[in-house]
Amino acid sequence: MALDPILLSRLQFAFVVTFHAIFPVFTIGLASYIALLQGLFVATGNNVWDRLGYFWTKIFAVVFGMGVVSGIVMAFQFGTNWSNFVQFAANFVGPMLSYEVITAFFLEAGFLGVLLFGRHRVSPSVHFFAALMVALGTFVSAFWILVTNSWMQTPAGVEIRDGVVHVVSWSDAMFTASFPYRFMHMAMAAFLTGGFVVCGVSAWFLLRGRDVEVHKRALSMTMWLLLILTPLQAWIGDEHGLNTLEHQPAKLAAMEGNWETGPNVPLLLFALPDRDLQANRMEIGIPNGASLVLRHAADGIVPGLDRVPESEQPPVWMVFYSFRVMVALGMLMIAFSVIGLLLRRGGRLYTSRWFLHGLQAMSLSPFLAVTAGWFVTEIGRSPWLVYGIMPYGDAVTPSLTGGMVLATLIGYVAVYAVIFYAGVYYLFKVVRQGLEPLDADEEMVDVDRPARPFSATHVPFDGSLSSSRS
Repeated sequence: MALDPILLSRLQFAFVVTFHAIFPVFTIGLASYIALLQGLFVATGNNVWDRLGYFWTKIFAVVFGMGVVSGIVMAFQFGTNWSNFVQFAANFVGPMLSYEVITAFFLEAGFLGVLLFGRHRVSPSVHFFAALMVALGTFVSAFWILVTNSWMQTPAGVEIRDGVVHVVSWSDAMFTASFPYRFMHMAMAAFLTGGFVVCGVSAWFLLRGRDVEVHKRALSMTMWLLLILTPLQAWIGDEHGLNTLEHQPAKLAAMEGNWETGPNVPLLLFALPDRDLQANRMEIGIPNGASLVLRHAADGIVPGLDRVPESEQPPVWMVFYSFRVMVALGMLMIAFSVIGLLLRRGGRLYTSRWFLHGLQAMSLSPFLAVTAGWFVTEIGRSPWLVYGIMPYGDAVTPSLTGGMVLATLIGYVAVYAVIFYAGVYYLFKVVRQGLEPLDADEEMVDVDRPARPFSATHVPFDGSLSSSRS
């Protein structure tokens, strides 16, 4: 059987980008949380916030390193697997990716050293500023990446001359119709990811009775945040869906499993999409639900896949189920946030073991939801790499063979498995070490004090973690 280089190239890039995406979506939210902790330390002088910030900074360092290592590969894949796309879209994509490096990466790299190694070597105010700059850098990076991806989803501001994209309006090309919704949706996903991981780790410490008062504070403040952000994310997701309905109706039809354009479309909870039949089997749904959600009227007309040539239809079952996994996890996040509010009465938020165990499990839910949402976004665009302009078949490197792609895919899987194992090992090691001990005379400090001279008793990391960098 011949190996299809197009399919294998898509699988290879999907594997690499899925593996990579889980790291920045965590570090974006975590960087903002660290900046908040350092800001509270500067404002109050309470060492609790500094100890928490130091603990989460060590975790950030490990995850950030894994994200950098896994992300570099994607840039090479553009040239090795998708050279036709690079030649076609370089006038726009090239500057966007360059700006991401020049602005975001340099900003993060410059201040990350101060954040990681400047504790007790610079003043708390300077340390807080470094945390703010790292947090800002993560969002600047997300901005440029989502500008590029949004253009590929809803291209605008360009014209094609001699088979090459030429930008005629940078503002239109950068701020496409889908960009605001895509950026807000990803930003909220990053905050939710960081929030649920913080809650899960705090629950782990509370269940073991370690640094209880400190982790009570961390859990309480984060649960308040999640109570606000989880329903807000649901609203943003709904707005994003309406935007998709307008600009990518084929993707929306696949998300809803709707094959025929018409009114009174049910909101399907379960179905077995069959592309050969161009219909679903075993439908379970809410009558008129999709029409109500998308058109705000029971008889609202919802586009179906009958308007799309079969050769241009995305893999419906993958988009259909990925969307439901994302929504189901989002509803579960809202439920846990509301339950946490109810448990605050009588302090049960910190003592209900079933809830704390549930929070530990929920720390994985944002990663699964982000992955499912990424599948919806990218697979739902098929067969287009640049929506409506360039299909995957025209974008792949002409000289590429299936055997070459398969060999590199196997190599990526093997190497990334080692990276993932090593990263998770050190993450668990940092978590088990817990917070640094608090000296009796350091309960409250003056944040305007001179920076403490560096000494062997205040190294940034302990010896076991330092050895991981060598």
